[in-house]
Amino acid sequence: MLSTMDALIGPLPALFHAMVTSMDAAIAAALAPAFTALGSPISWLELVAFVLAIWMVICNMRVQVLAWPLALTSSLLYFLLFWSGKLYGEATLQLLFAGLALWGWWQWMRGRTAEGDSLHVRTLGPRGRVTALLVTLAAWPLLGLFLQHRTDSPLPYWDALPTVASITGQWLLGRKYQENWPVWVMVNLVSIALFAFKGYWLTVVLYAVFVPMSVAGWRSWQRQLRPATAAA
Repeated sequence: MLSTMDALIGPLPALFHAMVTSMDAAIAAALAPAFTALGSPISWLELVAFVLAIWMVICNMRVQVLAWPLALTSSLLYFLLFWSGKLYGEATLQLLFAGLALWGWWQWMRGRTAEGDSLHVRTLGPRGRVTALLVTLAAWPLLGLFLQHRTDSPLPYWDALPTVASITGQWLLGRKYQENWPVWVMVNLVSIALFAFKGYWLTVVLYAVFVPMSVAGWRSWQRQLRPATAAA
């Protein structure tokens, strides 16, 4: 009996080691430069994540549910990219984004408003806006303090600001509140400076493109509010 168990278990460590080795090789290949921009290498990983992220925002602007599986995939790719660059706040945010993408996907498919209606584009209201702002401002220094003392992040507070604001924006987006768009405008502007510091130039371009796209999404969702307001 023991010999049979040994025969079954024996190959497992070697198999696990082979899987880890293959995974490390795949990640190393993904982080290999595809081309160079402004003296910094642009990896294949960043390139693919860039394309998926652009596609995702276009789907968000059109309120298409395809945005969420695209968000899930691009978030996981950006996690690998940011972790390798020691932007731990942004990297951890991407894992949270992946979880929120699954939640948002469910919300857009099955979610309901407080009145029991299916989710539609709507506004948060003055009280909701103030609450979202205060929660975000309270969480920002707390996360910055954690990153400063518990990690080797080179820019802990600049890393923390888009992290906490992005969580707010993702929740607003998942619940189809129009206010998600001005949040993304702010997040994108701060992120441009952060990623430029790290030399992620393709991602800088991505977030620079995100700014006018967020403004366009804001206006697009505003137009979708008007029929609902008229009907009310």
